[in-house]
Amino acid sequence: MDKLKILFLEPFYGGSHKDFADGLIKNSRHDIDLFTLPARYWKWRMRGAALHFAEQIKDPSGWDLLFTSDMMSLSDLKMLWGSKCPPSVVYFHENQLSYPLAEGEKMDFQFGFTDITTALAADSLLFNSYSHLNSFTGSMPGFIKKMPEYKPFWVVDRIKSKASVIYPGCNFPIERPLPARINTGGHTPVIVWNHRWEFDKCPEIFFGVLGEADRILKAEGIEVPFNLVLLGENFHAKPESFLAAKKYYGNRILQYGFCDDKSEYFSWLKKSDIAVSTSIQENFGISVVEAAWAGCHPLLPDRLSYPELVPNEHRDRILYSGRSDFLKKLAGLIRTASRGPLETFSEIYAKYNWELMAAKYDDYFREFI
Repeated sequence: MDKLKILFLEPFYGGSHKDFADGLIKNSRHDIDLFTLPARYWKWRMRGAALHFAEQIKDPSGWDLLFTSDMMSLSDLKMLWGSKCPPSVVYFHENQLSYPLAEGEKMDFQFGFTDITTALAADSLLFNSYSHLNSFTGSMPGFIKKMPEYKPFWVVDRIKSKASVIYPGCNFPIERPLPARINTGGHTPVIVWNHRWEFDKCPEIFFGVLGEADRILKAEGIEVPFNLVLLGENFHAKPESFLAAKKYYGNRILQYGFCDDKSEYFSWLKKSDIAVSTSIQENFGISVVEAAWAGCHPLLPDRLSYPELVPNEHRDRILYSGRSDFLKKLAGLIRTASRGPLETFSEIYAKYNWELMAAKYDDYFREFI
């Protein structure tokens, strides 16, 4: 039996979680039934989604496999379903042990323990990068040490023993990479930001270095060194750095705000030259892969999951170490782009297309069963 019947539970159906679920289901050879909850109130989802799904699906025994994301207590769900629960795989998009805290925020330990008990309850675990797997398992000993006594350090090896990594796919709008843009000179480079407008993406560092590059290049006689495309979702009040940038750069900002239409989003990526990240939290980097695939030259910090996404021969051109190196490389890319086309890496990142990646998941599910 090559085709499996899979029950997919997604308690946080939005953003990258939604893109993942939609891409896998569209391209999988297996029959996948998706049940979801809206992407809001994540803390309540982690504690309450299991109760919802246990009531909604009273008998899951008709499915060959249960596949769910980390935004739920699998141990609660398996307790409620009992022996009717199919063999289970949890996909960790993120985790609450290594996720950075905003200024003034304190860790709520119950969510870290939910991740741990979910991982223990699962029959198998998948992570979206080796960096993420290592940060999760590496954070567990310090987390467990906070317990006053009876510290279960055994859970670390137990969880490691059943964890694997498969990168997520990307929902590119067309099958083949976009053709490289033609730049005949006299071009004002376009820098794109296509990350969430949140503290863990460090927009204040991005705009700070951007301002320094702007001043340096203007001093060299370049009247308008670059224009900006500011994409990405914003779930709360707009960060002060974005408001200040809108005021300072004015009509040099070609797009300001989230594009719900994917074709419009990729159109802006295609019009851009340089895609930058300053994140302190990134478990894979779908936005970076999308931008690189669309023809942007990525410029990324040499940390988190980013080194996994960059072939060794391109690391010096794509990765930066520290603020001064970031400024130097950004200014250099802007100078180069103002004279002609930058090197593009579309073919390298085309391998993350869901049409190719889905087969890796399908084979994993088949072998697991």
